[in-house]
Amino acid sequence: MVRTVIRRRKRSLREQDVTVTDPPKVRRAVTAAALGNTMEWFDFGVYAYLAGTLGKVFFPSSSPGAQVVSTFATFAAAFLVRPLGGLVFGPLGDRVGRQKVLALTMIMMAASTFAVGFLPTYAAIGFAAPLLLLVCRLVQGFSTGGEYAGATTYIAEYAPDKRRGFLGSWLDFGTFVGYSLGSGLVTVLTAVLGTDGMTDWGWRIPFFVAGPMGLIGLYMRLKLEETPAFQREEEAQARARTENDPVEEARQSGKGRLKEIFTRHWQAVLICMGLVLLYNVTNYMITSYLPTYMSQTLGEPETTSQLLVLGTMLLVVLTITTVGRTSDRWGRRPVFMAGSVALIVLAAPAFLLIRQGGILLPALGCAVLGLLLVCFAGTAASTLPALFPTRLRYGALSIAFNISVSLFGGTTPLFASALVEATGNDMVPAYYLMVAGVIGLVATFFLHETAGRPLRGSGPMVETPEQARQLVARSRTTAGRQARDVWLRVRHLWRPPDR
Repeated sequence: MVRTVIRRRKRSLREQDVTVTDPPKVRRAVTAAALGNTMEWFDFGVYAYLAGTLGKVFFPSSSPGAQVVSTFATFAAAFLVRPLGGLVFGPLGDRVGRQKVLALTMIMMAASTFAVGFLPTYAAIGFAAPLLLLVCRLVQGFSTGGEYAGATTYIAEYAPDKRRGFLGSWLDFGTFVGYSLGSGLVTVLTAVLGTDGMTDWGWRIPFFVAGPMGLIGLYMRLKLEETPAFQREEEAQARARTENDPVEEARQSGKGRLKEIFTRHWQAVLICMGLVLLYNVTNYMITSYLPTYMSQTLGEPETTSQLLVLGTMLLVVLTITTVGRTSDRWGRRPVFMAGSVALIVLAAPAFLLIRQGGILLPALGCAVLGLLLVCFAGTAASTLPALFPTRLRYGALSIAFNISVSLFGGTTPLFASALVEATGNDMVPAYYLMVAGVIGLVATFFLHETAGRPLRGSGPMVETPEQARQLVARSRTTAGRQARDVWLRVRHLWRPPDR
């Protein structure tokens, strides 16, 4: 009798507990989610590469240095509303579904980016021009508050456990493809039209491209289904609602979810913020600030600096899925930890190489930074969603991610440019990266390994029915052994001593 009770408590997996993924659905989910990131980062690439031009168009009365700071201040302002977007879209995604919210954020991102191309200049309407630019950036930032967390959640909840790192890395693959497309388009236009042509009218062209890209992304996202994990959670919540439990109803409310995030999962929130800081400070330092740093601070030709950073992004694109697959094999913690230590050690040498001028040494310095970045980019999308349970995943990740990005990531170009302007020390960006590496290393120390394991609050996910049967069989064997071992211990305690 006791053995039967023990065996029930150590219940093994059943076949209905294991989800067998549908490869075509997984491919559609990954593609649609990655396309949204491509759209978002196309805008970032365009904005970063046009920082000097936009400064002349919207802030012509300032000095060149002040124009850059003003442009990056507008860039950073979009990040101030990202936590608000996360507070709205994240819990909404946990309540009504990931797919619906991702379609909405795609519409808002595409429309706000497209609208920038139609804005009148400062010469036409004066101070109202930068205000309109700010409004467009705020709408874009608000929608982005629900984009990355939703996309990572969606892919993580569709991916098989043993391939979550590889499939998740395609999300950030889309990130850097979008950035490369945006920055590459600006580079080509600058070479063809020249600085004067870009200032007069050429700067509008990249923003016009955002409209068709957004329509394609929206179409793909409307065709998606909800994730298996969310469907199971929704069924469980529906059963709970039928019981009319007031405690459970309060727990499922928006206020109850927010309270649970910050009272029961505060450690995961802090770890998430530390990892996001590490990734995004490195990311925005390279993608958003480095082109301006090389051209405005170091005096390199704009085309040269743009091509160097574009080459760095292409290096990240070529290696990011390899890093994602490696994290499935070696684990998320080792990759993050190695990247953090390398960032602390190599950030200063990389910037010393970039300062040397010419092509070869700056290209080597940029390549070092790109390889550091890919350690975090290839692993983040599979690591962050695994920190939180299914019923809170979208909301908790949105809040933690966007608070960290707003405070530390999106402000990186602004702080770096302002510190260089104030101190006259062009090594400040390297020191900034080293501090981010230290914080990331501390966060990684407290990170639990999740590679190859089910997401919190979800059952195992495999690729084939055969894998599901093997997993169930192993689980039954393990459960039987555990029950036997406990039974032997209990029996030994009851057994009278030998006389």
